[in-house]
Amino acid sequence: MRMTVREATPEDAAVVHRVVHEAFSARPRLDPPAAALDETVDSIRTRLTASGGLLCTVDDDPAGSLLLDPDGDDVWLRRVAVEPRHREHGIASALVAYAEDLAASRGFRAVRVVARAELPDTVRFWENRGFLRESADGTALVLVRSLPVSVDVPTADDMRALGVRLAASARPGDVLLLTGDLGAGKTTLVQGLADGLGVRGHVTSPTFVIARVHRPLRDGPALVHVDAYRLGGVAEVDDLDLDAALDESVTAIEWGAGLVEGLADDRLEVAIARPAGDEAGEGRTVRVTAVGTRWRDADLRKLVA
Repeated sequence: MRMTVREATPEDAAVVHRVVHEAFSARPRLDPPAAALDETVDSIRTRLTASGGLLCTVDDDPAGSLLLDPDGDDVWLRRVAVEPRHREHGIASALVAYAEDLAASRGFRAVRVVARAELPDTVRFWENRGFLRESADGTALVLVRSLPVSVDVPTADDMRALGVRLAASARPGDVLLLTGDLGAGKTTLVQGLADGLGVRGHVTSPTFVIARVHRPLRDGPALVHVDAYRLGGVAEVDDLDLDAALDESVTAIEWGAGLVEGLADDRLEVAIARPAGDEAGEGRTVRVTAVGTRWRDADLRKLVA
């Protein structure tokens, strides 16, 4: 199976209309009916001309689509549709992931979507992708997800400066999950975080002690610095009893992806990568993703700029 997602053009209006109509016709009957069923080829063409959309094909067969609807700093995902015969193949996830990356590259702050409360599987799909319930109007639920922000970090000093900026918005209970290859700069960023928080001790990689606590020099939270590289699983994370200090500290965890997400529903995920073609240089690209209600209203662009 060859799946392709691309931006849709006005010339795709008839195909997108067919996908939307077949997808929404196959849903359970709702009261009031889905407004998507009122769309025409012309109305779809108008939407694609004004704001664009996406089309997913499987082996060149149209399988799914969505429409983009910019609204200030945010963008709505409209008419998210998957052809019934292509369901359960990850089409919707591929469309939404592409839409999120596209919206982030264009400088949008968040994506929003409307889901019907009578369709719990649909609501669950959005919540499993990190969307949070923002409001409800009758049976219509508005869900929102903050978009990740990427920033180029040319030098180690710039990486420390980014840590200082993150510290300026940190508060007790915050968790930062850091990922990246060996030598990517995770510990360097934590050094900046420590400088910004004003804590005791020099921050080094805690690989052999697993976790190190840096007490504050002034009013403010302690910094708990964790290196999960040598941990063999979730059970060993539980043995560290990290949740005992979470509420009163800022916790930065290196190598924790897949192990420590259960510690905190709210967290910043910070992924550090070497730019393609510059593996030997100092430059890095840092991608910051907000997870949970703590960061729902945060403007990550200002946080990392």
